[in-house]
Amino acid sequence: MPDCIEVGCDEAGRGCLAGAVFAAAVILPADFDCPALNDSKQLTERHRNSLRTVIENEAIAWAVAKIDPEEIDEINILKASIKAMHKAIDMLSVRPQHIIVDGNKFIDYQNISHKTIVKGDSKYMSIAAASILAKTHRDEYMNYLHTQYPYYHWNINKGYPTLHHRKAIKEFGISPYHRRSFRLLDTQMSFEFQ
Repeated sequence: MPDCIEVGCDEAGRGCLAGAVFAAAVILPADFDCPALNDSKQLTERHRNSLRTVIENEAIAWAVAKIDPEEIDEINILKASIKAMHKAIDMLSVRPQHIIVDGNKFIDYQNISHKTIVKGDSKYMSIAAASILAKTHRDEYMNYLHTQYPYYHWNINKGYPTLHHRKAIKEFGISPYHRRSFRLLDTQMSFEFQ
């Protein structure tokens, strides 16, 4: 698609036990060049934060949206992740003509064509950029929640189901930010592999 305004979308926090799920939408210039840009999970926190500045300054348009735990519990995490992406696209200052999404699930957005790409955050710069914005904005939010509920160590685990996080839930109970529809306690305190 020559001269097509394409937006990349990705989410962060889908597998967490606590906190909102975040999604970002990013439209990059056609000549955008940033070799350091890669899937946010492959980068250190320092690299992600420095790339966030580059992306936010150089993108044609970008937006970040979130869906809170209460709504995640109501509609399920997949629908909530996609809804967050839709919200982020809604917030863009430029209307895209095509949407590319990390993963294999998406729901039609208005009348704009879309494509899902497994491991898209390691194949497309706009998806990698969205991955970085979603992750860094969510990390900031979890660091803030940590100041209210320090015993869960969200500044370290960001709400993911680590052994320490599950032990804290067992010891202190759940917070208002925990996703009640998720299995918060693992009776064996071990991970199951599917």
